[in-house]
Amino acid sequence: MLRAIINAFRIKEIRNRIFFTIGILALYRFGANLTVPGVDAAKILEQVETGILGMMDLFSGGALGNFAVFSLGIMPYITATIVLQLLQVVIPKLEQLSKEGELGRRKINQIARYMTVGLALMQSTAMVFSFRNFGAIPVFNFMYVSLIIITLTAGTTLIMWLGELINIHGIGNGISLLIFANIISRIPGQFISLLRLRGTNYFFLALFVILAIGIIVAVILVQQGERKIPVQYAKRVVGRKVFGGQSTYIPLKVNQSGVMPIIIAISVVLFPTTIAQFVPVRWVQSIANSLSPTIEGRLNPIYAITYTLLIIIFAYFYTAITFNPLDTADTLRRYGGFVPGLRPGKNTSDYLTNILNRITLPGAIFLAIIAILPEVLIDYMGIPFKFGGTSIIIAVGVALDTMRQLESQLTMRDYEGFLK
Repeated sequence: MLRAIINAFRIKEIRNRIFFTIGILALYRFGANLTVPGVDAAKILEQVETGILGMMDLFSGGALGNFAVFSLGIMPYITATIVLQLLQVVIPKLEQLSKEGELGRRKINQIARYMTVGLALMQSTAMVFSFRNFGAIPVFNFMYVSLIIITLTAGTTLIMWLGELINIHGIGNGISLLIFANIISRIPGQFISLLRLRGTNYFFLALFVILAIGIIVAVILVQQGERKIPVQYAKRVVGRKVFGGQSTYIPLKVNQSGVMPIIIAISVVLFPTTIAQFVPVRWVQSIANSLSPTIEGRLNPIYAITYTLLIIIFAYFYTAITFNPLDTADTLRRYGGFVPGLRPGKNTSDYLTNILNRITLPGAIFLAIIAILPEVLIDYMGIPFKFGGTSIIIAVGVALDTMRQLESQLTMRDYEGFLK
């Protein structure tokens, strides 16, 4: 791996992309610490330390606790893209756009941008009125409130733009790397708090580190695990040349949906809180409170069960969106490919669906266990440590995806990559 890193920095184009990505991430972290003027950040931090706002603060990299320009984080954009992906299943026009190649993808991205701005306006308005109830906004008039809402919305728009810049000029998926930066940025502070709490209990600290390493290794193994479906292509003679006849395979990952089920589940869990900020009705507030991660400093069982079930459900749902056995079987048939022992078409499609269902279940259960188990252990041990399984899965998934992109860049230049 060290040799691969050296090779990456030897190539000017890759080196420039790496430095560009680091620069954008540094700029992003600066914005996450740039506090909106005129607010009582101490009162906001007090509210963020407990309840579901703590999860929002984790994924904003501490920006929410600071009430910074980037307080909303990238969640409005993620919510918009998730909603669009779900709507593609029920709206034929959107489904058609998704199949129109690069042009269709650009149109969908443009719709996502507009939706992001709308969601950011809604969430920033709800956030301002919610924090007013805590006394965190002492000056509450139309001009100042409008300024805060515009600032927070502009911050989300800027984050979206920074993510797209990384996609174009950097390495890795921009939005994922921004989330990765938010999560990683909280680790030093969390470990300092842990050391202060436990003093010099090095045995406990070593046990905690071993547990974290074990979870990371398990996540990597499952994320990399795949079922290879063999595919054979029939030989075709065109003139004097023979085409086809080669063997390949379809890689079906154990965790085909990646980290998206967790991100979608988080968005669903956070949704009642967003609505409750707009609708001060008792039953709405009750639902939002029942889905809070903690109640009086302890893990909320209703939240844990709901979060676990949502991850499993969305793992199946997102897998169905990202991998269509019918389309795959049809593509194989059109190009003369077939799975040995199966007829092209429906038989192949049914076979792929069966395999996918069998490997998705253990992958979904694994995601749910890794996401919730560390939180249960942290609650049992009484540790104020927010870097749980959800954060580990997202961080490891993004790191692996970025390494794969560096791997492909190096492979194109005949260098040995990271994953060899």
